[in-house]
Amino acid sequence: MRIDAHHHVWSYSAAEYPWIGKGMERLARDHLPKDLAPLAAAEGIDGTVAVQARQSLEESRWLLELADANPLIRGVVGWVDLRSTHVEDQLRELAKRPKFVGVRHVVQDEPDPRFLLGESFLHGIGKLATFDLTYDLLLYPQQLPAAVELVGRFPEQPLVLDHLAKPRIKAGELDPWRQDLKALAAHGNVFCKLSGLVTEADWQGWKRADFTPYLEVALEAFGSKRLMVGSDWPVCTLAAEYADVIGIVRDFLAPLAAAEREAIEGGNAARFYALDVG
Repeated sequence: MRIDAHHHVWSYSAAEYPWIGKGMERLARDHLPKDLAPLAAAEGIDGTVAVQARQSLEESRWLLELADANPLIRGVVGWVDLRSTHVEDQLRELAKRPKFVGVRHVVQDEPDPRFLLGESFLHGIGKLATFDLTYDLLLYPQQLPAAVELVGRFPEQPLVLDHLAKPRIKAGELDPWRQDLKALAAHGNVFCKLSGLVTEADWQGWKRADFTPYLEVALEAFGSKRLMVGSDWPVCTLAAEYADVIGIVRDFLAPLAAAEREAIEGGNAARFYALDVG
């Protein structure tokens, strides 16, 4: 089974998606499961994981409704207020829905590089295990050191790094991102998504070879048992079509053994998120 472990859907409004700014007009419209389905089918994708794009409980509930109505969506990574004194109530409500598999906060937008280590945020992370939920790390490279510290505090909590922490591909920079990524990968409870790379490159001028050094670092650090493929659709369309994004990773994985490719292209995501793939 092939899983797209990271995509978004939304019913667009400028007020609810203020991060869609100038130069991103392609995103400023509805992107719904019916739009994704033919793209996924063309690439042999059997199931997907929808990930939050707004920090609201309302969106989390809406994503779960979409998932219930669309068999392609096997899991939802939503948002709850991990810093709230009511975090357990929020988690309890959403965890009643079988397709609610994890939580994400848009940490990349937090100005404090050590936001992850705030007392109230740590308290919220500590509640995820009660409900058998995962956590998606959405970071910039400068936030990786705090993430390393975070995962060390929660060695039993399943976490996954989105978009390789958005390395500076357009600038061709590898360090200190490489060292910090390896430090994160040293914790066996952390997985990593091969996703979100094209939008960190030159949107109009990228070449497939631009991504190879970063994919090589990720494969060396995490191995074939802790990587998964995600399209980051529709955000990826700022720089590449769905088929191109999936193709970049598949071409990179081509030299691996079949069992390794199958794990990265679907098995690892199904295991990490405990997806119903029957």
